[in-house]
Amino acid sequence: MNSTSDEDLMVDVKAGNLKALSPLFEKYHIKLYNFFLRLTQDRDLSEDLVQSVFRRIINYRKSFNEQHQFRSWMYQIARNELTYHYKKHKMMFSDYHDTEHLQFEEDSASEEIEAENRKLILHEAMKQLSQDQREIIELSKFQGLRYKEIGEILQLSESAVKVKIHRSIKKLKELYFKLA
Repeated sequence: MNSTSDEDLMVDVKAGNLKALSPLFEKYHIKLYNFFLRLTQDRDLSEDLVQSVFRRIINYRKSFNEQHQFRSWMYQIARNELTYHYKKHKMMFSDYHDTEHLQFEEDSASEEIEAENRKLILHEAMKQLSQDQREIIELSKFQGLRYKEIGEILQLSESAVKVKIHRSIKKLKELYFKLA
């Protein structure tokens, strides 16, 4: 098992060893894809954005600071790429609604239908949140980033991140139960 840290790999990439980016791509491309997919609801766009992020990582590799976590730096690039895309195309969402295919283990058809219904309600509630609220929920709950990492990405203090996550979750709950 290779114990090279993400940061060590990125230092190699920064030094010109672009092959060192391969393990980082393998580790993060699906996470980035899911990050973009939940925010855009567009599979093709999400794939394109993942590719753009890794192109930017190569292009801006010299700006990587070894004192920071690679993952935080990568998500900052991802956020910038998404913002750039929206500014360029002046749009926020596609008509694509099936953001993920979940495997249900419930035995009965009624439980499966109920679970699907809850997922659709959650999806609709998420769509009603602001872009910032969706993004912070995505980073914390779906991508599993710590408050400190989110703070680095959003350029906020950890306490500000906690407050934003709390408020966003509260708003999501309100919307969810309003739709349910």
